[in-house]
Amino acid sequence: MPQITVDYSATLEDSFDRRAFAPALHAEVVEIAAARIEACKTQFRRTEDTTVGADPDGHAVVHVTLGLLAGRSDDTRVRLTEATLELLRRHVKPAGGLALHLSAEVRDLDPSYRKSES
Repeated sequence: MPQITVDYSATLEDSFDRRAFAPALHAEVVEIAAARIEACKTQFRRTEDTTVGADPDGHAVVHVTLGLLAGRSDDTRVRLTEATLELLRRHVKPAGGLALHLSAEVRDLDPSYRKSES
């Protein structure tokens, strides 16, 4: 915990500084949600096709899902999503006039969540 997944449009491959974004996000998760830095894990998933509304072109999407153990207040969750959006605005610079759609959400991990480290 936390389990962080970032889905992003392929058109952002060269304009999304993922290597800087992840550690910056981990620092925010530690500060806001009282996580341990060594527990923060982020996976990036590039999506090849993005359509917004009826328009299959001209848009790029980044969506961040933060999975945390249950018990965070609504205020903590909102502060974390706002901080995530701010970091995305700093680390994603779309080219070619793309309309950029950024979103984030905090979800509680299911009570069945377990992890194993080797």
